[in-house]
Amino acid sequence: MSRERRNFPVAKEGMVFILPLAAITVILWSMWFPIAAGFFSLLTLFVIYFFRDPERSIPPEEKAILSPADGKVIQIEPCVEERFLKGPAIKISVFMTLFSVHVNRIPLTGRIADSSYFPGKFFCAHLDKASSANEQNALLLETLNGARVLLVQIAGIIARRIVCWVDRGDRVARGQRFGLIRFGSRLDIYLPQDIRIQAQKGQKTYGGQTILGYLP
Repeated sequence: MSRERRNFPVAKEGMVFILPLAAITVILWSMWFPIAAGFFSLLTLFVIYFFRDPERSIPPEEKAILSPADGKVIQIEPCVEERFLKGPAIKISVFMTLFSVHVNRIPLTGRIADSSYFPGKFFCAHLDKASSANEQNALLLETLNGARVLLVQIAGIIARRIVCWVDRGDRVARGQRFGLIRFGSRLDIYLPQDIRIQAQKGQKTYGGQTILGYLP
């Protein structure tokens, strides 16, 4: 079974970074090393900010395809997806900077039909070759009406750890949290050709809230 995250403002996976940084900060302040302590204070606050996990208001339309990630749309193009869909699709890529929310969300209600992890390399996530060469985790989602959507979490030059909280066979709901990528990344979503696209290149997106398009 998939597990939805508890209502907590920071993703638990960030605690492995936050707690040591906070401890170092306290020690430095107690020993009165103000410059170093100030630096680690700011670093701790930034890491807390990076792993923030805000609640989102999920649009009610069941056929509305939600953005799986916060960031900016850097690519919208027809393509042929050979690994899972084995046919033509519309690919939308969302690039996440260090300042984006990095918790990913499910775009449509359905079931995880398949999944696959690829260790890969760590090119800059905005480059086209990142889609095929970088570390990535793919989830094939089958919707309630039989549409098939592919989600691909892609690590970037700084990100070195993809986290996924769902697995093959899990039932998932629109807007549900399903994973995150640590420290800068990208998410590609492959959609059926007959969708009505609403997203535009350069558009800012919010995971689980921005509508990328509509199923027919």
